[in-house]
Amino acid sequence: MKTPLFVCLLGATVLAAADPKPEISSANILAHVKVLASDEFEGRSPGTPGEDKTVAYLIAEFKKLGLQPGNPDGTYIQNVPLVGITSTPTLSFTLDGKVLAMENINEFVGPTSRVTPHVEAKDTDVVFVGYGIVAPEFGWDDYKSVDVRGKTVVMLINDPPVVGADGQLDPKIFGGKAMTYYGRWTYKYEIAAAKGAAACLIVHETGPAAYPFGVIVGSRSRENFEISVPDRNAGHVAMEGWLTLDATRRLFTAAGQDYDRAKAAAGRRDFAPIALGAKASFTVDSVLRNVASKNVAALLPGTDPKLKDEYVIYTAHWDHLGRDNRLPGDQIFNGAADNAAGCGVLLELARAYTSLPAAQRPKRSILFLSVTAEEKGLLGSHYYAQDPLYPLTKTLANINMDGANQFGPTSDMATVGYGASTIDDIGIAVAAAQGRDMKPEANPERGSYYRSDHFEFAKVGVPSYYPKNGRAFIGQPADFADKNVNDYIANRYHKVTDEVQPDWTFEGAAQDAVFLLQVGWRIANGDTWPEWKPGNEFKPRRDAMMKK
Repeated sequence: MKTPLFVCLLGATVLAAADPKPEISSANILAHVKVLASDEFEGRSPGTPGEDKTVAYLIAEFKKLGLQPGNPDGTYIQNVPLVGITSTPTLSFTLDGKVLAMENINEFVGPTSRVTPHVEAKDTDVVFVGYGIVAPEFGWDDYKSVDVRGKTVVMLINDPPVVGADGQLDPKIFGGKAMTYYGRWTYKYEIAAAKGAAACLIVHETGPAAYPFGVIVGSRSRENFEISVPDRNAGHVAMEGWLTLDATRRLFTAAGQDYDRAKAAAGRRDFAPIALGAKASFTVDSVLRNVASKNVAALLPGTDPKLKDEYVIYTAHWDHLGRDNRLPGDQIFNGAADNAAGCGVLLELARAYTSLPAAQRPKRSILFLSVTAEEKGLLGSHYYAQDPLYPLTKTLANINMDGANQFGPTSDMATVGYGASTIDDIGIAVAAAQGRDMKPEANPERGSYYRSDHFEFAKVGVPSYYPKNGRAFIGQPADFADKNVNDYIANRYHKVTDEVQPDWTFEGAAQDAVFLLQVGWRIANGDTWPEWKPGNEFKPRRDAMMKK
């Protein structure tokens, strides 16, 4: 057992006098992770016995802490109606009378989000639309005036790499090095659907996507989920697919096009869509099932009678990818780092809050929310944001945890989406009180801001904060963080090998949990509400919300 960590580790500096000094136990975090990531929990996929066990465990732990049910109906549950869609697709291209068949899994992945047992299209024209982006604020339109209704569009992942006069990526066009939402695959499917395309095929390249094609296979070639709302899914393109780079090159070569030249052209404003002279035909047969999934919510009521009906929400998704019976040997995607670790921190945070002396309990209420189906498109957080248990106009902030520092303490921290809101100012001050530097995320091109549950809160206007562990590990070589991150992405991310490792101590997570508690505590006791910074894309949504 590790000694409980008080405030910080290894001699970090004194905190602000007003901040609580909670006892955080790395051993508790590790114990929770070992349970949630065990084979018994079967990878925690929605709609499986693994969900039932996970939800029961979270509720039992919240009850032990004496937390109140988070749902005003007197339960710890927010029901999230989902529909499971297991797709079996086929895809081929015809060029000059010759059929170029694509092999499912090895060359493409092509699920559908439509709630129907069968979709198909024959002989649809194929058009390469560059990065598939329409961004008027940047003077960018990859579709130009081309009508793609009923056609299959092929597009590149990420944002266009627009280079400025200095030869560097121009930070004023899209995000420079940082990915914007235009680079995210969800946006690309959305704009293709808005344009009336029959299918959207994204070209996978490991560098721009930030993960290998195997992650796509593991996530998208099995049962996927959508929120079960009548008529919600009909607007999706019929096939939301991915092509491997090799398969794409085969297609372009057969069409008499140079893929690399076309990709280079797509990085310019004057790019025009390229008709490949091919006809795409596809089918998607799907097995459907209704799934009554669940968000788990627990409440620590605020102590101030006037402020207790205002809320700070901590989130961590409980789900992972379940099991895949098609695999030989190990079939369980345990999801230890993603996101049993975040749940472990959420539970330990809840324990720390309930352990605070009465005089230090927060004035506003704290909601601990563990959401479902993050891995299937942020569905649990999306559902909460659209159907909140407590008014969003009374919700000051969301603080999200996806993953945790399994290793040792750091002298720094990072923020995904650094500078988005005034919560960053609070985070900088709390980190400084711990003797740590707050830095922007190391790899903004990976688009992490759009890949976890805080994004759904941000989309509706709630100031949202996604801090991550630092990279300057105390007592470790300078490349320690890079080696661990790169090893995880290459060997464990969304793989059956994401299991608890022998060298995990979660001492770094304990250090970060103190930070997370103090940031939330300052917000919950503050005289002013967090706000988006001027110019932030979500600020107008919050402003409009608060005027109602």
